[in-house]
Amino acid sequence: MNYNLNQIPFRTEKPREEGINMVMDKGLSTREVEDFIEMNAEFTDLVKIGFGTSYVTKNLATKLKLYKEAGINCYFGGTLFEAFLIRDQFEDYLNLLDKFELTHAEVSDGCMEIEHGLKCEYINKLAQKVTVLSEIGSKDENKIIAPYIWTEMIKKEREAGSWKIIAEAREGGNVGIYRGTGEVRSGLIEEILHGIDGKHLLWEAPKKAQQVWFIKLLGNNVNLGNIAPNDVIPLETLRLGLRGDTFFDFLDKEQA
Repeated sequence: MNYNLNQIPFRTEKPREEGINMVMDKGLSTREVEDFIEMNAEFTDLVKIGFGTSYVTKNLATKLKLYKEAGINCYFGGTLFEAFLIRDQFEDYLNLLDKFELTHAEVSDGCMEIEHGLKCEYINKLAQKVTVLSEIGSKDENKIIAPYIWTEMIKKEREAGSWKIIAEAREGGNVGIYRGTGEVRSGLIEEILHGIDGKHLLWEAPKKAQQVWFIKLLGNNVNLGNIAPNDVIPLETLRLGLRGDTFFDFLDKEQA
């Protein structure tokens, strides 16, 4: 870092299993990607090319190459997986991963209904080719999944081959593990963590208040996702206790 400060909490380093930052790219240009990498590559583990934006993004291959050369793994959003699946084009989706030499893929059922056993089969098939992140939770704000079902599905998707399980929130942070206001469904989170090791989970947390909530609950090396490109460094300061919201969280008791 640029200067010395005492009592800075330990941060895991890339490649890491915990403390992951997943950033959502919803249409950055290649120049914006270059600027993003200059400032944020050290702090960014994954970039999700959001929902179906890869279909219309210019210079997609160039963008993906830039991220790869910077040591950042990319994958297409789960909505794109569902778009291929509902059109009966799963094999085409596999070919797409090969075409762009992607090492990660997301399996979700946030838009369409997929029988859970079948979803796990897709996870298993993809896990033989790439590193799989699977997402649980609906994009429909009116669809509520009971906590014990979340836990059961997470366990089964882990068994099927998922590396990390993403807890759905959309880019707005107002569905899934959140209420429509953006408030965390804390009871749901506590129930999930009662049966699942948090290191296997990646919490979508696009809003600062949500990021702060998870850092206070699970520590500065919690896995967080759907981070806006401009919020990566601000999030890192939250993780290090260098922003007002977490200023006292990592200091010695007598100084706090």
